[in-house]
Amino acid sequence: MNDVPVLETERLRLRLPTEADFEGLLTLMSDPVATAYIGGVMSPPHVWRSLCTILGHWRLRGYGFFSVEEKATGAWVGRVGPWFPYGWVSPEVGWSITRDHWGKGYGPEAAAASLDYVFDQLGWDRVIHLIHADNANSQAVARKLGSVDTGEDAEAAGFGLMCDVWGQSRKDWRANRKRISA
Repeated sequence: MNDVPVLETERLRLRLPTEADFEGLLTLMSDPVATAYIGGVMSPPHVWRSLCTILGHWRLRGYGFFSVEEKATGAWVGRVGPWFPYGWVSPEVGWSITRDHWGKGYGPEAAAASLDYVFDQLGWDRVIHLIHADNANSQAVARKLGSVDTGEDAEAAGFGLMCDVWGQSRKDWRANRKRISA
């Protein structure tokens, strides 16, 4: 997987996950608040399997969640990026940020870089975000990106969660990106 891009924003680096990211992912997935709408707390062996799944997704699909790190400190802050596992209704850009990095704007910043990537490099025409109806934080991120609740519902397959389908087209993203960047 030598052709995996590294995306950079002003404050963040989005890169292929590595085994060294296990502790950061464990912090994220051990937090009951941060995981309330993404399947709940995972045990360390399940977090390990999750990391392996992310890497397997990269191998099978050619894209997947990036590990997101702060440029200034090198701290692992979350996983963000394109995702389309078996049973998903449509390709998604998703985000999960560790709670100690909430409120810094890292979710929208990393997700915007991911949207650029999926539309410009992967050639997607549409992107979705599966967001639980009670997840106000993720809804706020989606709104900042210009995504809208489509009025559809879909299961986050394998998690037993019904979610609202948020999303936007490539054309809408072009207009929204200009607004966000201004």
